[in-house]
Amino acid sequence: MKIRRTLATAVALAVTAPVTVLAASPAFATTGAAAETTAVTASETAGKPSLADLEKAVAAAQAALTAAEAAEAEAVKAVEAAVADDAPLKLALNQAAAAAEKAAAQKDAADKAVAGAQAAVDALPEDASDDDRVAALRALADAQAAAKTAAEAKTAADTARAAAQKALDDDRVAAVRKLDQAQKAVKKAKEDLAAAKKALEDAKKDTGKPKPDPKPDPKPGDDDDDDMCDTVSKVKVSLHGVPGKIAAGSTVQFSMKVTNASKRTLDEVAPFAAAIAQDKTASAKDISHLLRLQWSNGSSWKNVGPELTAGTINGLKAGVSKDVKLRLTVDAKAPAGMGVAVAAGGYYNEDGTCGVTPQGVTKDFEIVAAGTKVGNEPAKTGKPMPLPLGGTSTTPVSATTSTATVTGELARTGSNDAVPQLALAGGAAVALGAGAVFVVRRRKAGAGA
Repeated sequence: MKIRRTLATAVALAVTAPVTVLAASPAFATTGAAAETTAVTASETAGKPSLADLEKAVAAAQAALTAAEAAEAEAVKAVEAAVADDAPLKLALNQAAAAAEKAAAQKDAADKAVAGAQAAVDALPEDASDDDRVAALRALADAQAAAKTAAEAKTAADTARAAAQKALDDDRVAAVRKLDQAQKAVKKAKEDLAAAKKALEDAKKDTGKPKPDPKPDPKPGDDDDDDMCDTVSKVKVSLHGVPGKIAAGSTVQFSMKVTNASKRTLDEVAPFAAAIAQDKTASAKDISHLLRLQWSNGSSWKNVGPELTAGTINGLKAGVSKDVKLRLTVDAKAPAGMGVAVAAGGYYNEDGTCGVTPQGVTKDFEIVAAGTKVGNEPAKTGKPMPLPLGGTSTTPVSATTSTATVTGELARTGSNDAVPQLALAGGAAVALGAGAVFVVRRRKAGAGA
Protein backbone atom coordinates (compact mmCIF):
# COMPACT_ATOMS: atom_id res chain seq x y z
CA MET A 1 0.00 0.00 0.00
CA LYS A 2 1.30 3.38 -0.91
CA ILE A 3 0.79 4.87 2.54
CA ARG A 4 3.48 2.45 3.62
CA ARG A 5 5.67 3.40 0.69
CA THR A 6 5.18 7.02 1.71
CA LEU A 7 6.40 6.21 5.19
CA ALA A 8 9.44 4.52 3.69
CA THR A 9 10.02 7.52 1.48
CA ALA A 10 9.90 10.01 4.31
CA VAL A 11 11.98 7.92 6.65
CA ALA A 12 14.62 7.47 3.94
CA LEU A 13 14.76 11.23 3.46
CA ALA A 14 18.27 11.42 4.80
CA VAL A 15 19.69 8.16 3.53
CA THR A 16 21.80 9.88 0.89
CA ALA A 17 23.21 8.27 -2.22
CA PRO A 18 26.53 7.14 -0.62
CA VAL A 19 24.70 5.14 2.04
CA THR A 20 24.71 1.40 1.41
CA VAL A 21 21.40 -0.26 2.22
CA LEU A 22 21.70 -3.16 4.63
CA ALA A 23 21.35 -6.65 3.27
CA ALA A 24 17.80 -7.97 3.29
CA SER A 25 16.62 -10.08 6.17
CA PRO A 26 15.88 -13.78 5.47
CA ALA A 27 12.26 -12.88 4.82
CA PHE A 28 13.23 -10.29 2.26
CA ALA A 29 15.85 -12.55 0.70
CA THR A 30 13.33 -15.36 0.31
CA THR A 31 10.85 -13.02 -1.30
CA GLY A 32 13.41 -11.78 -3.77
CA ALA A 33 14.49 -15.30 -4.68
CA ALA A 34 10.91 -16.39 -5.23
CA ALA A 35 10.26 -13.39 -7.44
CA GLU A 36 13.37 -14.07 -9.50
CA THR A 37 12.47 -17.73 -9.93
CA THR A 38 8.99 -16.73 -11.03
CA ALA A 39 10.34 -14.43 -13.69
CA VAL A 40 12.60 -17.14 -15.04
CA THR A 41 9.76 -19.66 -15.07
CA ALA A 42 7.48 -17.28 -16.88
CA SER A 43 9.86 -16.09 -19.56
CA GLU A 44 12.90 -18.36 -19.86
CA THR A 45 11.66 -21.91 -19.45
CA ALA A 46 13.31 -24.18 -22.00
CA GLY A 47 11.00 -24.99 -24.90
CA LYS A 48 7.46 -23.75 -25.04
CA PRO A 49 5.79 -23.77 -21.61
CA SER A 50 2.27 -25.05 -21.38
CA LEU A 51 -0.61 -22.90 -20.26
CA ALA A 52 -0.66 -24.88 -17.03
CA ASP A 53 2.99 -24.03 -16.43
CA LEU A 54 2.35 -20.36 -17.10
CA GLU A 55 -0.66 -20.34 -14.79
CA LYS A 56 1.49 -21.86 -12.06
CA ALA A 57 4.09 -19.16 -12.70
CA VAL A 58 1.44 -16.47 -12.26
CA ALA A 59 0.25 -18.09 -9.02
CA ALA A 60 3.83 -18.29 -7.74
CA ALA A 61 4.44 -14.65 -8.64
CA GLN A 62 1.26 -13.64 -6.85
CA ALA A 63 2.35 -15.58 -3.77
CA ALA A 64 5.75 -13.90 -3.89
CA LEU A 65 4.09 -10.48 -4.06
CA THR A 66 1.83 -11.33 -1.13
CA ALA A 67 4.86 -12.39 0.91
CA ALA A 68 6.76 -9.24 -0.06
CA GLU A 69 3.85 -7.01 0.96
CA ALA A 70 3.57 -8.86 4.28
CA ALA A 71 7.29 -8.31 4.88
CA GLU A 72 6.86 -4.64 4.00
CA ALA A 73 4.00 -4.33 6.49
CA GLU A 74 6.19 -5.80 9.22
CA ALA A 75 8.99 -3.41 8.29
CA VAL A 76 6.59 -0.48 8.57
CA LYS A 77 5.61 -1.62 12.07
CA ALA A 78 9.28 -1.91 12.99
CA VAL A 79 9.96 1.68 11.86
CA GLU A 80 6.93 3.01 13.72
CA ALA A 81 8.08 1.17 16.85
CA ALA A 82 11.63 2.48 16.46
CA VAL A 83 10.56 6.14 16.28
CA ALA A 84 7.84 5.92 18.94
CA ASP A 85 8.18 8.08 22.04
CA ASP A 86 7.81 4.99 24.24
CA ALA A 87 10.37 2.88 22.39
CA PRO A 88 12.63 1.15 24.95
CA LEU A 89 15.76 2.72 23.52
CA LYS A 90 14.11 6.16 23.52
CA LEU A 91 13.14 5.74 27.17
CA ALA A 92 16.69 4.59 27.96
CA LEU A 93 18.03 7.72 26.27
CA ASN A 94 15.67 9.90 28.30
CA GLN A 95 16.93 8.29 31.50
CA ALA A 96 20.56 8.67 30.44
CA ALA A 97 20.00 12.32 29.53
CA ALA A 98 18.35 13.00 32.90
CA ALA A 99 21.25 11.32 34.68
CA ALA A 100 23.74 13.38 32.67
CA GLU A 101 21.95 16.61 33.55
CA LYS A 102 21.90 15.64 37.24
CA ALA A 103 25.61 14.79 37.14
CA ALA A 104 26.36 18.13 35.48
CA ALA A 105 24.46 19.98 38.21
CA GLN A 106 26.31 18.07 40.91
CA LYS A 107 29.64 18.88 39.30
CA ASP A 108 28.76 22.57 39.15
CA ALA A 109 27.83 22.49 42.84
CA ALA A 110 31.08 20.69 43.70
CA ASP A 111 33.13 23.22 41.73
CA LYS A 112 31.44 26.05 43.60
CA ALA A 113 32.23 24.31 46.88
CA VAL A 114 35.90 24.14 45.88
CA ALA A 115 35.87 27.84 45.04
CA GLY A 116 34.29 28.61 48.39
CA ALA A 117 36.78 26.48 50.29
CA GLN A 118 39.68 28.07 48.44
CA ALA A 119 38.31 31.50 49.23
CA ALA A 120 38.12 30.54 52.91
CA VAL A 121 41.76 29.47 52.88
CA ASP A 122 42.83 32.65 51.13
CA ALA A 123 40.89 34.73 53.64
CA LEU A 124 42.65 33.27 56.70
CA PRO A 125 44.40 36.03 58.64
CA GLU A 126 48.12 35.76 59.17
CA ASP A 127 47.60 35.20 62.86
CA ALA A 128 45.09 32.37 62.33
CA SER A 129 45.56 29.46 64.67
CA ASP A 130 47.01 26.21 63.45
CA ASP A 131 43.70 24.50 64.14
CA ASP A 132 41.81 27.01 61.99
CA ARG A 133 44.35 26.72 59.19
CA VAL A 134 44.28 22.91 59.30
CA ALA A 135 40.47 22.92 59.31
CA ALA A 136 40.31 25.24 56.28
CA LEU A 137 42.85 23.21 54.33
CA ARG A 138 41.03 20.01 55.21
CA ALA A 139 37.75 21.49 53.99
CA LEU A 140 39.47 22.49 50.74
CA ALA A 141 40.91 19.02 50.26
CA ASP A 142 37.53 17.42 50.92
CA ALA A 143 35.87 19.80 48.44
CA GLN A 144 38.50 19.04 45.79
CA ALA A 145 38.05 15.30 46.29
CA ALA A 146 34.27 15.68 45.97
CA ALA A 147 34.72 17.78 42.84
CA LYS A 148 36.96 15.12 41.30
CA THR A 149 34.37 12.44 42.04
CA ALA A 150 31.62 14.63 40.57
CA ALA A 151 33.68 15.28 37.44
CA GLU A 152 34.27 11.56 36.95
CA ALA A 153 30.57 10.89 37.47
CA LYS A 154 29.69 13.52 34.88
CA THR A 155 32.10 12.03 32.36
CA ALA A 156 30.59 8.59 32.91
CA ALA A 157 27.05 9.99 32.59
CA ASP A 158 27.92 11.84 29.36
CA THR A 159 29.45 8.66 27.96
CA ALA A 160 26.33 6.70 28.89
CA ARG A 161 24.10 9.28 27.24
CA ALA A 162 26.19 9.21 24.06
CA ALA A 163 25.99 5.41 24.01
CA ALA A 164 22.22 5.53 24.51
CA GLN A 165 21.88 8.04 21.68
CA LYS A 166 23.99 5.89 19.36
CA ALA A 167 21.96 2.78 20.21
CA LEU A 168 18.72 4.61 19.41
CA ASP A 169 20.11 6.06 16.18
CA ASP A 170 21.49 2.71 15.04
CA ASP A 171 18.18 0.98 15.73
CA ARG A 172 16.18 3.57 13.81
CA VAL A 173 18.53 3.64 10.83
CA ALA A 174 18.54 -0.17 10.64
CA ALA A 175 14.74 -0.18 10.63
CA VAL A 176 14.68 2.46 7.90
CA ARG A 177 17.07 0.54 5.69
CA LYS A 178 15.17 -2.71 6.11
CA LEU A 179 11.99 -0.93 5.14
CA ASP A 180 13.69 0.47 2.06
CA GLN A 181 14.81 -3.05 1.14
CA ALA A 182 11.30 -4.41 1.67
CA GLN A 183 9.90 -1.64 -0.48
CA LYS A 184 12.24 -2.58 -3.31
CA ALA A 185 11.29 -6.23 -2.93
CA VAL A 186 7.61 -5.33 -3.37
CA LYS A 187 8.41 -3.33 -6.49
CA LYS A 188 10.38 -6.23 -7.96
CA ALA A 189 7.62 -8.73 -7.12
CA LYS A 190 5.03 -6.55 -8.88
CA GLU A 191 7.21 -6.36 -11.97
CA ASP A 192 7.66 -10.14 -11.98
CA LEU A 193 3.93 -10.72 -11.57
CA ALA A 194 3.20 -8.39 -14.48
CA ALA A 195 5.73 -10.28 -16.63
CA ALA A 196 4.22 -13.65 -15.70
CA LYS A 197 0.70 -12.47 -16.51
CA LYS A 198 1.82 -11.06 -19.84
CA ALA A 199 3.48 -14.34 -20.76
CA LEU A 200 0.25 -16.20 -19.94
CA GLU A 201 -1.89 -13.76 -21.88
CA ASP A 202 0.42 -13.94 -24.90
CA ALA A 203 0.30 -17.73 -24.80
CA LYS A 204 -3.50 -17.75 -24.68
CA LYS A 205 -3.61 -15.34 -27.57
CA ASP A 206 -1.33 -17.59 -29.60
CA THR A 207 -3.58 -20.59 -28.98
CA GLY A 208 -6.63 -18.66 -30.12
CA LYS A 209 -8.28 -18.70 -26.73
CA PRO A 210 -10.01 -15.56 -25.52
CA LYS A 211 -7.76 -13.27 -23.65
CA PRO A 212 -8.67 -12.95 -19.95
CA ASP A 213 -9.59 -9.54 -18.68
CA PRO A 214 -8.39 -9.54 -15.09
CA LYS A 215 -8.24 -6.37 -13.08
CA PRO A 216 -4.78 -4.94 -13.74
CA ASP A 217 -2.43 -4.90 -10.81
CA PRO A 218 -1.36 -1.42 -9.74
CA LYS A 219 2.12 -0.50 -10.86
CA PRO A 220 4.57 1.21 -8.53
CA GLY A 221 3.53 4.85 -8.43
CA ASP A 222 -0.14 4.30 -9.31
CA ASP A 223 -2.58 6.27 -7.18
CA ASP A 224 -5.65 3.99 -7.41
CA ASP A 225 -5.31 2.56 -3.92
CA ASP A 226 -7.58 4.33 -1.46
CA ASP A 227 -4.95 3.79 1.23
CA MET A 228 -2.26 5.65 -0.65
CA CYS A 229 -0.33 8.87 -0.28
CA ASP A 230 1.51 10.81 -2.95
CA THR A 231 5.12 9.82 -3.42
CA VAL A 232 5.68 13.26 -4.93
CA SER A 233 4.49 15.78 -2.40
CA LYS A 234 2.65 18.93 -3.28
CA VAL A 235 4.71 20.75 -0.64
CA LYS A 236 7.98 22.47 -1.57
CA VAL A 237 10.44 23.75 1.03
CA SER A 238 13.57 25.90 1.13
CA LEU A 239 15.91 27.25 3.84
CA HIS A 240 16.94 30.90 4.05
CA GLY A 241 19.35 32.82 6.24
CA VAL A 242 21.37 29.92 7.62
CA PRO A 243 24.84 31.33 8.43
CA GLY A 244 27.96 29.65 7.14
CA LYS A 245 29.61 29.78 10.58
CA ILE A 246 28.05 29.57 14.03
CA ALA A 247 30.07 30.20 17.18
CA ALA A 248 29.64 27.87 20.14
CA GLY A 249 27.51 29.50 22.82
CA SER A 250 25.52 31.57 20.31
CA THR A 251 22.02 31.50 18.81
CA VAL A 252 21.20 32.21 15.16
CA GLN A 253 17.87 32.72 13.43
CA PHE A 254 16.83 31.66 9.94
CA SER A 255 13.65 30.55 8.20
CA MET A 256 12.05 27.78 6.20
CA LYS A 257 9.75 28.67 3.32
CA VAL A 258 6.93 26.17 2.85
CA THR A 259 5.02 26.41 -0.45
CA ASN A 260 1.81 24.76 -1.62
CA ALA A 261 2.75 23.75 -5.16
CA SER A 262 -0.61 22.11 -5.86
CA LYS A 263 -3.79 23.51 -7.36
CA ARG A 264 -5.88 23.11 -4.20
CA THR A 265 -5.80 24.21 -0.59
CA LEU A 266 -3.88 21.80 1.64
CA ASP A 267 -5.75 21.36 4.92
CA GLU A 268 -2.82 20.55 7.18
CA VAL A 269 0.85 21.04 6.32
CA ALA A 270 3.72 19.94 8.57
CA PRO A 271 7.13 21.59 8.15
CA PHE A 272 9.91 19.14 9.12
CA ALA A 273 13.23 20.52 10.39
CA ALA A 274 16.39 19.07 11.90
CA ALA A 275 19.96 20.08 12.74
CA ILE A 276 22.78 17.58 13.22
CA ALA A 277 26.53 17.97 13.62
CA GLN A 278 29.84 16.18 14.11
CA ASP A 279 33.15 17.36 15.50
CA LYS A 280 36.28 17.61 13.34
CA THR A 281 38.16 14.73 14.92
CA ALA A 282 39.10 11.66 12.91
CA SER A 283 36.25 9.73 14.54
CA ALA A 284 33.72 12.42 13.56
CA LYS A 285 31.92 12.22 16.90
CA ASP A 286 28.23 13.09 16.85
CA ILE A 287 27.64 16.37 18.71
CA SER A 288 24.01 16.85 17.67
CA HIS A 289 22.93 16.75 21.31
CA LEU A 290 24.70 20.10 21.74
CA LEU A 291 22.33 21.74 19.25
CA ARG A 292 18.84 22.98 20.06
CA LEU A 293 16.47 23.81 17.21
CA GLN A 294 13.31 25.82 17.85
CA TRP A 295 10.44 27.30 15.83
CA SER A 296 8.29 30.36 16.48
CA ASN A 297 4.51 30.39 16.66
CA GLY A 298 4.55 34.18 16.48
CA SER A 299 4.52 34.84 20.19
CA SER A 300 7.02 32.38 21.67
CA TRP A 301 9.68 29.85 20.74
CA LYS A 302 8.92 26.14 20.86
CA ASN A 303 11.40 23.27 20.74
CA VAL A 304 11.21 21.24 17.55
CA GLY A 305 9.37 18.10 18.60
CA PRO A 306 10.40 14.45 18.56
CA GLU A 307 8.65 14.03 15.21
CA LEU A 308 10.71 16.96 13.89
CA THR A 309 7.63 19.01 13.00
CA ALA A 310 7.97 22.77 13.40
CA GLY A 311 4.31 23.38 14.15
CA THR A 312 1.43 22.96 11.72
CA ILE A 313 0.23 25.20 8.91
CA ASN A 314 -3.53 25.03 8.50
CA GLY A 315 -5.33 25.87 5.28
CA LEU A 316 -2.37 26.64 3.01
CA LYS A 317 -3.86 27.87 -0.27
CA ALA A 318 -2.62 26.86 -3.72
CA GLY A 319 0.53 28.69 -4.82
CA VAL A 320 0.96 30.33 -1.43
CA SER A 321 4.01 30.17 0.87
CA LYS A 322 4.43 30.41 4.61
CA ASP A 323 7.69 31.39 6.28
CA VAL A 324 8.43 29.41 9.44
CA LYS A 325 10.91 31.14 11.73
CA LEU A 326 13.62 28.88 13.18
CA ARG A 327 16.48 29.44 15.56
CA LEU A 328 19.45 27.25 16.38
CA THR A 329 21.40 27.41 19.63
CA VAL A 330 24.85 25.83 19.83
CA ASP A 331 25.94 24.89 23.33
CA ALA A 332 28.99 26.76 24.65
CA LYS A 333 30.70 23.39 25.23
CA ALA A 334 30.39 22.40 21.57
CA PRO A 335 33.77 21.71 19.91
CA ALA A 336 34.68 22.84 16.43
CA GLY A 337 32.66 20.88 13.95
CA MET A 338 30.53 20.74 10.84
CA GLY A 339 26.77 20.59 10.71
CA VAL A 340 23.79 20.48 8.40
CA ALA A 341 20.32 21.98 8.69
CA VAL A 342 17.66 19.86 6.98
CA ALA A 343 14.13 20.78 5.94
CA ALA A 344 11.23 18.88 4.39
CA GLY A 345 7.46 19.03 4.44
CA GLY A 346 4.36 16.86 4.50
CA TYR A 347 0.64 17.42 4.17
CA TYR A 348 -2.66 15.78 5.01
CA ASN A 349 -6.12 16.69 3.76
CA GLU A 350 -9.48 15.96 5.32
CA ASP A 351 -10.38 13.72 2.35
CA GLY A 352 -7.46 11.44 3.27
CA THR A 353 -4.99 12.52 0.59
CA CYS A 354 -1.48 13.11 1.87
CA GLY A 355 2.19 13.18 0.92
CA VAL A 356 5.77 14.05 1.85
CA THR A 357 8.37 16.07 -0.05
CA PRO A 358 10.37 13.79 -2.39
CA GLN A 359 13.67 15.11 -1.05
CA GLY A 360 15.06 17.13 1.82
CA VAL A 361 16.88 20.42 1.33
CA THR A 362 20.07 21.05 3.28
CA LYS A 363 22.36 23.90 4.31
CA ASP A 364 25.92 23.17 5.48
CA PHE A 365 27.45 25.21 8.29
CA GLU A 366 30.60 25.23 10.42
CA ILE A 367 30.74 25.36 14.22
CA VAL A 368 33.63 27.51 15.49
CA ALA A 369 34.99 28.28 18.95
CA ALA A 370 33.04 30.53 21.30
CA GLY A 371 33.81 34.21 20.79
CA THR A 372 34.99 33.76 17.19
CA LYS A 373 33.91 36.49 14.79
CA VAL A 374 31.81 34.67 12.20
CA GLY A 375 30.98 37.39 9.67
CA ASN A 376 27.98 37.31 7.36
CA GLU A 377 28.91 34.49 5.01
CA PRO A 378 25.80 32.40 4.26
CA ALA A 379 25.70 28.64 4.55
CA LYS A 380 26.34 26.63 1.43
CA THR A 381 23.53 24.62 -0.08
CA GLY A 382 24.19 20.95 0.58
CA LYS A 383 23.36 18.03 -1.64
CA PRO A 384 19.62 17.27 -1.78
CA MET A 385 18.59 14.16 0.12
CA PRO A 386 16.65 12.18 -2.54
CA LEU A 387 14.10 9.55 -1.65
CA PRO A 388 13.97 6.09 -3.23
CA LEU A 389 10.47 6.66 -4.65
CA GLY A 390 10.42 10.43 -4.91
CA GLY A 391 11.37 12.91 -7.60
CA THR A 392 14.58 14.85 -7.85
CA SER A 393 13.44 18.25 -9.07
CA THR A 394 14.86 21.24 -7.25
CA THR A 395 13.03 23.84 -9.35
CA PRO A 396 11.94 26.67 -7.05
CA VAL A 397 8.24 27.44 -6.85
CA SER A 398 7.16 31.06 -7.23
CA ALA A 399 4.56 31.99 -4.66
CA THR A 400 3.34 34.75 -2.41
CA THR A 401 3.60 34.82 1.36
CA SER A 402 0.59 33.57 3.30
CA THR A 403 -0.90 34.49 6.62
CA ALA A 404 -1.73 30.86 7.33
CA THR A 405 -1.59 30.06 11.02
CA VAL A 406 1.23 27.98 12.50
CA THR A 407 -0.03 25.99 15.46
CA GLY A 408 0.96 22.99 17.57
CA GLU A 409 2.50 22.18 20.92
CA LEU A 410 5.58 20.01 20.54
CA ALA A 411 8.34 18.68 22.80
CA ARG A 412 12.24 18.65 22.52
CA THR A 413 14.27 16.82 20.23
CA GLY A 414 25.54 19.43 9.74
CA SER A 415 28.33 19.04 6.24
CA ASN A 416 30.88 20.28 3.84
CA ASP A 417 33.56 18.24 2.14
CA ALA A 418 35.44 17.94 5.44
CA VAL A 419 32.68 15.85 7.01
CA PRO A 420 31.83 12.30 5.89
CA GLN A 421 28.41 12.47 4.26
CA LEU A 422 27.93 8.83 5.12
CA ALA A 423 28.03 9.48 8.85
CA LEU A 424 25.77 12.52 8.72
CA ALA A 425 23.19 10.61 6.69
CA GLY A 426 22.49 8.28 9.59
CA GLY A 427 21.61 11.13 11.92
CA ALA A 428 19.39 12.82 9.36
CA ALA A 429 17.59 9.56 8.69
CA VAL A 430 16.68 9.41 12.34
CA ALA A 431 15.63 13.02 12.33
CA LEU A 432 13.39 13.16 9.32
CA GLY A 433 12.33 9.55 9.61
CA ALA A 434 10.55 10.42 12.83
CA GLY A 435 8.76 13.22 11.03
CA ALA A 436 7.14 10.77 8.62
CA VAL A 437 4.98 9.45 11.43
CA PHE A 438 2.98 12.67 11.12
CA VAL A 439 1.60 11.56 7.78
CA VAL A 440 0.93 8.01 8.95
CA ARG A 441 -0.90 9.09 12.09
CA ARG A 442 -2.95 11.69 10.26
CA ARG A 443 -3.78 9.24 7.47
CA LYS A 444 -4.90 6.59 9.95
CA ALA A 445 -6.90 9.15 11.91
CA GLY A 446 -8.69 10.15 8.72
CA ALA A 447 -9.42 6.55 7.79
CA GLY A 448 -10.98 5.94 11.18
CA ALA A 449 -13.09 9.08 11.15
